[in-house]
Amino acid sequence: MANLKAGSLMVVLKKLGSAITDLIPIILVVVFFQLVVIQQPFPNIGEVVFGSFFVIIGLMLFIEGLEIGLFPIGEAMAYALAKKGSLFWLMVFSFALGFSTTIAEPALIAVSKEAGRIAAQAELIDNAQGTIDTYAMGLRLSVAFSVGLAIVIGVLRILKGWPVYYLIIGGYVVVMLMTVVAPKEIIGLAYDAGGVTTSTITVPLVTALGVGLSNTIKGRSPLVDGFGLIAFASLLPMIFVMGYGLFWF
Repeated sequence: MANLKAGSLMVVLKKLGSAITDLIPIILVVVFFQLVVIQQPFPNIGEVVFGSFFVIIGLMLFIEGLEIGLFPIGEAMAYALAKKGSLFWLMVFSFALGFSTTIAEPALIAVSKEAGRIAAQAELIDNAQGTIDTYAMGLRLSVAFSVGLAIVIGVLRILKGWPVYYLIIGGYVVVMLMTVVAPKEIIGLAYDAGGVTTSTITVPLVTALGVGLSNTIKGRSPLVDGFGLIAFASLLPMIFVMGYGLFWF
């Protein structure tokens, strides 16, 4: 029992050390600029240290949760659906996974609310809470739908063996063309939407789906074919948000 406890403690300390190592570059940058460039002591140093401790613990638990829960379940579901041999249910699952993870993405929720508030201040929409909420929800739904569609396209790419660069280059050509015709007020938001969709919830599950699917299909390499879904999840929201802007403005 004592050996088991000692072994468990060593595992926890190792993972904690790994989380600290991951955060060292950020800590060094902040300390350097605060003490050398700004040349002022840290305000509320106790709160900074206390908060940093929680960040380290949270990062350790988050990574452990991905390894224990999200990655295995994503790969297992991709494997089960591929073995079932139903293209329809695989496509439905892919779309639902992309849509549901994106609509729940905290970064997208925050950006959508801020976009609604700014649009109202700029008098692009009515400065009424109902209108602002409708605009923000419409933006979230547009992005979530685009990510769901992006995952479907990415899964089809894995199944068919299409080169990823064909779709990526073609997609960015469409982005550039839409940038020319889209309202200037929405362009920056559209480009940011491509980033907020690839955050803490979406990335692990979508990556696990691609890797699990490529592991299941004969002739597919997880390294070559399993990745690339996140690129589509970043690309299509830019197109859909600019289209959303054309509709609203």
